[in-house]
Amino acid sequence: MKWFLFLLVPICCFAQGNTDDTAFAKAETYFHTKKYHQAKPIFQSYLKQHPNNLKTLEYLGDIYGYAEDWDNAIDYYKKLVDISPKVANYHYKYGGVLGMKALAISKIRALGLVGDIKESFITAAELDPKHIEARWALVEFYIQLPGIIGGSESKAKRYANELSQLSPVDGYLAHGYIAEYNDRANDAEYNYKKAVAVGGSVICYTKLYEHYEKNDAPAKAIQVLDEARKKYDSENRLHYQLGKIAGQYGIGLDQGIECLDKYIMNHSSADGVPKDWAYYRLAQIYKHKGQKQEATSWISKALEDRPDFKEALAEKKIIEAL
Repeated sequence: MKWFLFLLVPICCFAQGNTDDTAFAKAETYFHTKKYHQAKPIFQSYLKQHPNNLKTLEYLGDIYGYAEDWDNAIDYYKKLVDISPKVANYHYKYGGVLGMKALAISKIRALGLVGDIKESFITAAELDPKHIEARWALVEFYIQLPGIIGGSESKAKRYANELSQLSPVDGYLAHGYIAEYNDRANDAEYNYKKAVAVGGSVICYTKLYEHYEKNDAPAKAIQVLDEARKKYDSENRLHYQLGKIAGQYGIGLDQGIECLDKYIMNHSSADGVPKDWAYYRLAQIYKHKGQKQEATSWISKALEDRPDFKEALAEKKIIEAL
């Protein structure tokens, strides 16, 4: 009967392999549908049987990263870097979670991570000459870090120039970011406008209207948002942003009402801003129009949704005084 046992071993192993593969595929499905809590234990179980499986390590690093559990994410990405030191994206992800960890701890402790963060991003950029995300990370790293510990606008510009070669729109956005960070408003505006002209994506429009909003140019911000929302009508958050500026600055009031009505009608959790903020902005708009009854109605609706809404409570007092 020994020959029978000999044949049985590979059959059992094959069955186990199929089971493992099925479980892994199920975990991947959970992961890609953002059901991370369901995916994690399956990946962890799979990793016990396959301790050096790169994809599993990466999935687990990503899951812990989404959960902002930086220490565990660091451990998984570090193992990836150790096993496969020539893969640029592993270095990029490792540097990224180190950076997030640095933001979550004291500045003194964060200093100890600066060298590893920089080395990770530089390694990723060197390993992959076309890695856009690593170059963006280096732009942010060098521009945000104080000069005394390695910050450098010239180095940030170097990577922004590399981005320009890989993707002109990313180059304009990066140079705009550098200029804005250093309070060069005209340079920032020029680059963001070029990004809109070349790329024309929602991100490009967002950077330009946010720039105008930060620099107290609400009329220009509304103009950019109006152009963007006509081009990307399904991007509901653009409707809210235009309504927000209308309510905040008292301009483009009818436009603002139209946009906020659309935002409320099409609202979903993916939009990011709760509907009570849209009610609040509508109250502001009607206040600017001198329509106290409408303003009161909308501010009451905002407070029905959230009774402790501080901004709405303050706005209610202003409206009542009309």
